[in-house]
Amino acid sequence: MEYISKDLKENIEELKNRFKECDDIIFREFHIGNQAFTHKVTLIYFENMIDRALIQDNIIKPLTKVDYLTIERNPGRQLFDRIKEKLITAYRLEEKDNMGEIVAAILSGNTALFVDRIDRGIVIYSKGWEKRNIEEPQTEVAIRGAHEGFIESCGTNVSLIRKRIKDPNLKYFSTEIGKRSKTTVGLMYIDGIANPAIIDELKRRISKIDIDGILESGYIEQLIEDNPMSPFPQFRHTERPDETCGALLEGNVVILCDNTPYALIAPVTLIGLFQSIDDYSSNWYIATLIRALRFLSAFFAVTIPALYIASTSYHPDMLPTDLVLSIASSRENVPFATPIEALLMLITLEVLREAGVRLPAPFGQTIGIVGSIVLGQASVQAGIVSPIMVIIISINAISSFAIPNFNLAICFRLMTFIFILLASVAGLYGVYIGFLALIIHLVKLKSVGVSYLSPFVNFKIGDGIDTFYRAPFHQLTKRPDYTMPLDKDRMKKH
Repeated sequence: MEYISKDLKENIEELKNRFKECDDIIFREFHIGNQAFTHKVTLIYFENMIDRALIQDNIIKPLTKVDYLTIERNPGRQLFDRIKEKLITAYRLEEKDNMGEIVAAILSGNTALFVDRIDRGIVIYSKGWEKRNIEEPQTEVAIRGAHEGFIESCGTNVSLIRKRIKDPNLKYFSTEIGKRSKTTVGLMYIDGIANPAIIDELKRRISKIDIDGILESGYIEQLIEDNPMSPFPQFRHTERPDETCGALLEGNVVILCDNTPYALIAPVTLIGLFQSIDDYSSNWYIATLIRALRFLSAFFAVTIPALYIASTSYHPDMLPTDLVLSIASSRENVPFATPIEALLMLITLEVLREAGVRLPAPFGQTIGIVGSIVLGQASVQAGIVSPIMVIIISINAISSFAIPNFNLAICFRLMTFIFILLASVAGLYGVYIGFLALIIHLVKLKSVGVSYLSPFVNFKIGDGIDTFYRAPFHQLTKRPDYTMPLDKDRMKKH
């Protein structure tokens, strides 16, 4: 424990040594009282991290207006208590007797106040740095959902959730992670719904993180997931408050991280990653149809190039004769084998995707659309690839865009290359082996101890009403079993 001295000068020297070469820190020294009787006081804060109006109106003005009689009648500790309890009008402050805690508070954008001859300090919550306004989510567009998205402030994100769930059982536990960054990381859950075993397990994993700095929620995701070697996302990330609240009401636990607009939702299942907030704001017929399209798109995104390679290179007898002749004539002048042709096209497409992401938005869209069309047309005319291969890779690319979870879409794009290699070596048998290995991996995979293939593992009647098929809303009376909720009923039966 780093004790605070009664000598104000000694405390200031200690802080100046700690913040040496920090030109943006302010030591505001002044006296309270008058010439007959004065007491020396010092405020310490970073000038670009505080609310200047709060410092001026709620701290400096009240202190400089203290009269002679107040000071004379309240020397020493009584003066300190009067400053803390009566004079400073900030919305929150704390008394500290540890210099390390005061340093951490200053670094978090708060103001420290020291009074001469008192071995205590006051931390005044005065954070006031610039932050982005609440805007529409950029990566999760919804047709009928809210147009509010999380921002890079953990406190603001908590308020967006509490605005939607006005329940005292909605709990928020926060801690600081990172020896140097001291990033605020919070857990939110609804007491009485969320399973305590999942909450305790997440707290345990987070408490074990020992790192210099956490700059994004992705750091936490990778440090606490069950299987770091799996390409599949084991947490669902979202920047939508409404989707986060929906997950909380189902019994999930949410992880919030300061300085990032993304929340992590746990546990997660493969089926859950195909669901969208629009599924619950649309008619159940439409939601079921759209889900079916997403699953079909995922199948195409993984397998269609591999199936084309296997059927044309190893099993042409499975295709209609006219189609085989058409494919053969289109590939007559192509110098590469079908697997090489597919890999060239896929790699080119991934380069265009990455270029589109890294460039400014207007240029990125142009590169993605125009580049694909121009390169595809030029490649066909040059005889490098066949027209049907351009069609196959285009279907593959468009299908991956229909997957609502970005990380899952990337995972499927990675598997496309693996299935192409398997199909190139063993035809359809290679594709079957790939599917078998994939199923085995998914069966073994867990998210915070919950099976990734829930609810199909230990399947019970009634578990499938919100999976491939979304039942009418009045039938969704139970919370999903995979979260192991304490309260399983979320709606009375009609």
